[in-house]
Amino acid sequence: MLMRTDPFRELDRLAQHLTGPGTWTRPSAMPMDAYRDGDQYVIAFDLPGLTPDALDIDVERNMLTLKAERRPLPRSENAQTELSERPLGVFSRQIVLADTLDTENILAEYEAGVLTLRIPIAERAKPRKVSVRSGEHRQLDS
Repeated sequence: MLMRTDPFRELDRLAQHLTGPGTWTRPSAMPMDAYRDGDQYVIAFDLPGLTPDALDIDVERNMLTLKAERRPLPRSENAQTELSERPLGVFSRQIVLADTLDTENILAEYEAGVLTLRIPIAERAKPRKVSVRSGEHRQLDS
């Protein structure tokens, strides 16, 4: 038997119980971090306990949609659940990507329960130098 002493864990579990697991029509959210790293934009999602084939990533124009589903682990018929805290069901997140990102070349990696998307910054959005000409090069019509 397991014993817990964290009183806030019970409140979290109660809130999840009342809202229920995520479904395809009402998915749960997933935590993420997003940051720029040089010439790429990185988005990392916490999705522990999934297999890469449980992830569905779509990009339409500049809308990125990520869906994932966590199912219960297979158990024997004699197994009795004493504690169930791991969220199950469907998780989803939609992100509007800037036009300055190259959505044709997104790289996705799933390792240690973290899905990391690396999106290159489009060439047209990278800073560049503009050369300045002297006014002496213009020819005036007389």
